[in-house]
Formats: sequence, structure tokens, C-alpha cells
Amino acid sequence: MVNAHSALTSNGEGPYPDEGQQLARRGRTGARAADQAGNEILGDLAGLAVRSGQVPRAERRRRPTVVGLGGTTRPESTTLRALQTVLATMAAAGAETVLLGTADLDLPMYSPDLRERTPAARRLVSEIARADALVIATPGYHGGMSGLVKNALDYLEDLRDAPRPYLDGRAVGLIVCADGPQTAGTALASLRSSVHALRGWPTPLGVSIDTSTPPFGPNGEVFDRRAASHLETLTDHIMGFAYAWSQVI
Repeated sequence: MVNAHSALTSNGEGPYPDEGQQLARRGRTGARAADQAGNEILGDLAGLAVRSGQVPRAERRRRPTVVGLGGTTRPESTTLRALQTVLATMAAAGAETVLLGTADLDLPMYSPDLRERTPAARRLVSEIARADALVIATPGYHGGMSGLVKNALDYLEDLRDAPRPYLDGRAVGLIVCADGPQTAGTALASLRSSVHALRGWPTPLGVSIDTSTPPFGPNGEVFDRRAASHLETLTDHIMGFAYAWSQVI
């Protein structure tokens, strides 16, 4: 068998000209197929944007907005630190980031029968309505997400009649912090189901962080290498989708 790298030269020929030319032709064919597939994907995204009430833009790629939602009742929780770490990385990559943390989620219990909304509730709904993507971080409580985060997600019912209802067309990164894998796993599954119900697109990787040993240092550094790697992958997923989507809305 001839190695592709040894068979080809800059003009598509090599020590075995016939095989080199065949490889070159296959390379050009593969490149055309990849370009066609990419155009089809962008076309599908554009069609989805139109169906969602958005008009595709011909202008250059804009800066995506990523909203981070989460935390606990403790202001310096591991959950909030994980969320801040991801948002800082996304900001460095060019995103506009908005943090809706502990104080921002201290909301009255959601009631569909009450039309009055506090300023904090109106801000939460407004920020998510303009977001291109989200990151949701929650502690794992008794196998599910915290009441603080669940109540905040319930307020997204106010977006049911929006041009992009609920979390429609948005990538959503998920982070669960828990003392042990069992709670983290069930909480992550619960959070993923809620995002699906809100028409969001959970990223392929959901991040679980073990809090049995401190994963973060006093200055925000990540001690847990596994957590650091997974948070980096989550950032890549969110930014890749947000930039692709921002080209068609």
C-alpha cells in the first residue's frame, strides 16, 4: 500500500505517478464534497432561522451574546465559580457575556397567573431573549437541579410568544456540581430534559464537577484537570455553534 503523503508531490505526482494522480483527484473531490456539505448546513440553519421568525443577515459575522445562568444561595459557591470560569474564557474568545448569578436569581416563585414581574425577573427574561447561547450551572440537589435554577427557568414561559420562543435555536451548555457521580449524573439528565422541553439544544458534552475535593483555588484557578478539560470543551461547543448561528440571524 502506498502512503498518501509519500505518493503525492506538490503537483499531484510522486514516485508512483498514476497512484499520485488518483489520490490528488480524490482529494479534490473530497474537498468539493466538504464545501457542498458546509453550504447545505448553513442553508439549513438559514431556513431554520426564517422559520423561527428571524431574517438572515448578509453582513459580516457579529459578536455572539452568551448568557450564564446559575449559582446557589452561597455567593462564592463552586457552581458560580465554574460558571464564571466558562464565561471568562468565552469573553476572551470574543463573546459578549452576561452573568445571571445568585443575586439575579433571587426571584419570587413563578406563577403563570400573576402578570406583575419584578425588575430582576424582567431583566432575566430580556437577557435570555437576546442571547445566542446559554450556559446553565446548578448544584445537584437530591438528584435534580436546585430550586433556584428551576424557578428561573420557569420564568422563560414569558417567552412563549416571542419570535424565538423559550430557548429555540440556542445552544445550551450544562454544568452540574455535586458531591459524587450519582447525584451529578441524575441532575445532569434532569437539566438536559428541561432544556429539551424549552426547545434548546444541549451541547454534546455536559460537565459534571466533583465537589468532594475543592476543584477551584482561592483565585479562581482550576485544580481539577478533568474539570478544566471539560469546561474548555464546553466553551468550544458553545462558541462554535454561536458563531455559526450568528451568521444567519
